[in-house]
Amino acid sequence: MSIDLWTLGVLLGLGVVSVITRSFFFISARPWQLPHWAQRGLQYAPIAALAAVVIPEVVMTQGQLITTWQDARLYATAAGAAAFFWRRSVFVTILAGMCVYLPLHIGLGW
Repeated sequence: MSIDLWTLGVLLGLGVVSVITRSFFFISARPWQLPHWAQRGLQYAPIAALAAVVIPEVVMTQGQLITTWQDARLYATAAGAAAFFWRRSVFVTILAGMCVYLPLHIGLGW
C-alpha cells in the first residue's frame, strides 16, 4: 500500500490544524474568557446536541417519519421520560426504557 503525496499532505495539514486549534488557549500569554452571551449559549449546547441525536432516532426509521403507533421506541421513550421525572436518575431512566423496549421489540416484533 502506498500513500501518494496529496494524501500525505492532507493528513499532515489536518494534524497541524488540529494541534493549533486545540492548543490555542495554551499558546496565549494572557487569560482569555468567553463573552457572557457565549458562556450562556454553551450551557444549552449539550442539551441541543443530545436532542439532535436522540429525537430523529426515536421518531424516524430509515429517514422517514414513523407512521404507526406500533413502534417500541415510542413507548420506551415515554417510559424512560416518566421514570426520569419520577426518580431523577439516569440509571432508572435507561432501565425503564429498556424494560419496555425489549419485550415490545423482541416479543411482539415491533
